[in-house]
Amino acid sequence: MGLIMNGGDAKSSCMEAIYAAKEGNFEEADQKLKDADEALNRAHNSQTSMLTKEASGDKVDITLLMVHAQDHIMNAITFRDLAGEVVDIHRKISSK
Repeated sequence: MGLIMNGGDAKSSCMEAIYAAKEGNFEEADQKLKDADEALNRAHNSQTSMLTKEASGDKVDITLLMVHAQDHIMNAITFRDLAGEVVDIHRKISSK
């Protein structure tokens, strides 16, 4: 569940960063992107723990919940990359 929660938190922070940048509040946007990075780091740490467990010989069951969790992380990572670009675009537009 930590994967799903942290992935969701990261995506929410990315959306908040975009909204803040759209309003010209780049300090808040940068903080929200940092919050997203921290949530993704927590998700990555959980994921790495499971991968390490499996690599050491402990079988990890692949369930629908696990697939769903991985989907959340992948989408959050993609969303974070795009949010950073959108914030940068708003920053450039506002500086002109």
